[in-house]
Amino acid sequence: QVQLVESGGGLVQPGGSLRLSCAASGIRFSLYRMGWYRQAPGKQREFVASIGSFGSINSVDSVKGRFTISRDSAKNTVYLQMNSLNAEDTAVYYCNAVRADLNYWGQGTQVTVSS
Repeated sequence: QVQLVESGGGLVQPGGSLRLSCAASGIRFSLYRMGWYRQAPGKQREFVASIGSFGSINSVDSVKGRFTISRDSAKNTVYLQMNSLNAEDTAVYYCNAVRADLNYWGQGTQVTVSS
């Protein structure tokens, strides 16, 4: 059974930081491209960042220089370090694992940026 379990969300003030974690089980973690998506209220889910098996990284322009994605194959975990958060970053953040036609999602973790 595949499980992607996110953690680390919460309420943070503008300019603050959070680190999201996603622990994967039931997959050969090293073979999957891992990513983070987010969905703000009333909006469609959007891509944030992803990291391949060998460390290749893609990210959306709006988070470049602020968010950093990384992975630890020993822990089967992918991280999203988020700095300089602003209100536009408020969303439910979802972990994603993809390989060929296999695509898995976590349940999401809420990130709220507010003073």
